[in-house]
Amino acid sequence: MPIQEPGKNTQPFNVIVATDCGSTTTKAILIEKVGNEYRQTYRGEAPTTVEAPFEDVTRGVLNAIAEIEELSGRKILDGDKIITPCHDAKTGVDIYISTSSAGGGLQMMVTGVVQNMTGESAQRAALGAGAIVIDVLASNDGRLPHEKIERIRTIRPDMILMSGGTDGGAVTHVVEMAEYISAAEPRPRFGATYKLPLIYAGNKDAQSQVQKILGEKAALVLADNIRPVLERENLTPARDKIHDLFLEHVMQQAPGYKKLIEMTGAPIMPTPAAVGVIMETIAKREHLSLIGVDIGGATTDVFSVFEGLFNRTVSANLGMSYSISNVLAEAGLANIMRWVPFTLDEQTLRNRIKNKMIRPTTIPQTLDELQIEHAIAREALRLALIHHKSLATALKGIQQERTISDVFEQQQSGKTLIDMLKLDLIVGSGGVLSHAPRRVQSMLMMVDAYEPLAVTRLSVDSIFMMPHLGVLSTINEQAATDVFVRDCMVYLGTCVAPIGQGKEGERCADYAITLQDGRVDKGQLLFGDLRLVPLASDQKASITIQPAKQVNLGAGAGVSVTREVQGGVVGLLLDGRGRPLQLPVDHDARAAMLTKWFKAVGLYPESDV
Repeated sequence: MPIQEPGKNTQPFNVIVATDCGSTTTKAILIEKVGNEYRQTYRGEAPTTVEAPFEDVTRGVLNAIAEIEELSGRKILDGDKIITPCHDAKTGVDIYISTSSAGGGLQMMVTGVVQNMTGESAQRAALGAGAIVIDVLASNDGRLPHEKIERIRTIRPDMILMSGGTDGGAVTHVVEMAEYISAAEPRPRFGATYKLPLIYAGNKDAQSQVQKILGEKAALVLADNIRPVLERENLTPARDKIHDLFLEHVMQQAPGYKKLIEMTGAPIMPTPAAVGVIMETIAKREHLSLIGVDIGGATTDVFSVFEGLFNRTVSANLGMSYSISNVLAEAGLANIMRWVPFTLDEQTLRNRIKNKMIRPTTIPQTLDELQIEHAIAREALRLALIHHKSLATALKGIQQERTISDVFEQQQSGKTLIDMLKLDLIVGSGGVLSHAPRRVQSMLMMVDAYEPLAVTRLSVDSIFMMPHLGVLSTINEQAATDVFVRDCMVYLGTCVAPIGQGKEGERCADYAITLQDGRVDKGQLLFGDLRLVPLASDQKASITIQPAKQVNLGAGAGVSVTREVQGGVVGLLLDGRGRPLQLPVDHDARAAMLTKWFKAVGLYPESDV
């Protein structure tokens, strides 16, 4: 089937089947044009079959599509082939598209000259293209030459991205790094017989020398410099090359992907890149600042768009099944236990976490198990955001005008772009958020982990279909947008969180909520309180908050703020727990406090326990 150029819509697509091949599960959805709009009508899933005994990713794809066939009554498969285009109203589909992170996704090593300048720019380029960055090598990373060579030799990435130097600058360090790579003779992770793809996107003056050193040793591709001058990043050409090489080289080597590429009507995208595309699309369409998170079994991806700048990071060691033990190791036992509203001995918790790691497809069977899983998710989300903030920064190494306040704050160039006060929307995705038994659990996990400030809207991906819609938006933006708005995004509601702290029971703020029908709900929010005000998804309200004198809602301490807020399936959450959020140190007091908060939002009433 001919591959279409992204953005081109050469024929009307009325029936579309899309799959996302994840590390554990392959998820398929059917999208159909109903009247003038597109809707997601059926979904199916099956275990991913990239590993032994099958070692053929298409088996899982066909199994997931077979489930859609059964549910919809539409004949889509003819043996091992997908029937395209549609033969009639009940046979075939117009196009089949797919994303993939099976086989551990796209694993890359990047190199730069200065670690926190060109090294970090290279990392941002790779992350934005949907890769997991497994190491950043730089001239000043503290490793000796033989250590660098040994690391390159043993790491076995899918691809290397080389950067370094501004155009017209010195070439010595870039050439030195090329020589280390040449000496190491790196081998790719899949496919013993082909050369490792290597993109050079550094100082253009060093291109000829890099070509001479590495031309025979790797499948070398040249791209525009990602940091042509210190003051500017140019990441798009390198990202485009990463996508091309991912399809041409890496995917061709993974078990069964050659067949999958032949089946699809558009280029396969790495799952995280597809999610990034749809996040950027939402932010641009609605002129929003947003943070999105996709929490998976092995990794947690965080996406953000602030002031039109898109960033993505992968916390490759934070996940809810394969990587769950790493969450315990990074967060520490005390940080996980602080979210559990009952007494649990350390060994029991460790055993439960190890069981989840070795049996990744199991799901909680009791309320206790669910509360423990949600406690771990809070810490994975919290740590992934800290990681994201450290990489989503202004460019380092450039001179900036400094004001007197900078002298006091000791702000360096390269401060984070993530401003929680400017944040309009948080989007949650991934099993633990999309499939929580109650939507309020998803909302509370994100509020506890991210501690949004002032007024922030929250939503989740209903059944985890953002990757499918990301790849769909490259061939039919209207279809992707229709399904996203009507079937994918579930708005949970709005969180109003005053900034500041006070003693439990003291006044935090007075509020007045004016509903669309003119009714006014007035009340006082005390420190330590969580309050849920019913406000449906199609309802808006105006809220006026008069904070206590030491409390701030973004306009200054003690200054009254009036904002329009949107409802959701959970409603309007008034969070008087203070920012930053501090839980009692004493175990019994903390358990009592958590129980009080859970009950305040309608979770775990006595009849459930």
